[in-house]
Amino acid sequence: MTARDSAAAQEPTALHASAEATLRAWPAPDTAQDAMRHTYLAFLDAAPDACLRRSAPGHLTASALLVDADLERVLLTLHPRVGRWIQLGGHCEPGDASIQAAALREATEESGMAGLVLDPVPLELHTHPITCSLGVPTRHLDVRFLAVAPAGAQPVRSAESDDLRWWPTDGLPDTAEHETIARMLALARRR
Repeated sequence: MTARDSAAAQEPTALHASAEATLRAWPAPDTAQDAMRHTYLAFLDAAPDACLRRSAPGHLTASALLVDADLERVLLTLHPRVGRWIQLGGHCEPGDASIQAAALREATEESGMAGLVLDPVPLELHTHPITCSLGVPTRHLDVRFLAVAPAGAQPVRSAESDDLRWWPTDGLPDTAEHETIARMLALARRR
């Protein structure tokens, strides 16, 4: 690799730049989330590949809380690795133009529904340890968005999910990530 190739590899991608710009502009809902925002920004500054799964110490992921237009139902996936009902989302891909595009792509792929509308402003940030597709323990620095499904849209389960269902926002299953989903729903209602 030449010095020029090495320098080009260190330049941030559009995805990386969008994640940084989104987080710099994000009005965090509280001081804890603002502290997390600064941590994410420091990580982005230190790691040119921070948005890609090849970053073994950790990487940004993008997810979406997918609701119906009335905020009465939420679409959750029974995640095969986590074993719990959670929001839709996953790894950013090198071809994603932005962190928002990554969240929308993941929600569309995992829900099987076209025409989702993504609010471009994050709902919240969440960091969690996981052994993902790298096969080694890492951390996901998840940027979570709100997405709304078109009226009458019916989900189609993908191979990435053990199950996929609409749940009433006040009647989540016992094996759901209750605290996380309730917090995101509360933030969504404020919008």
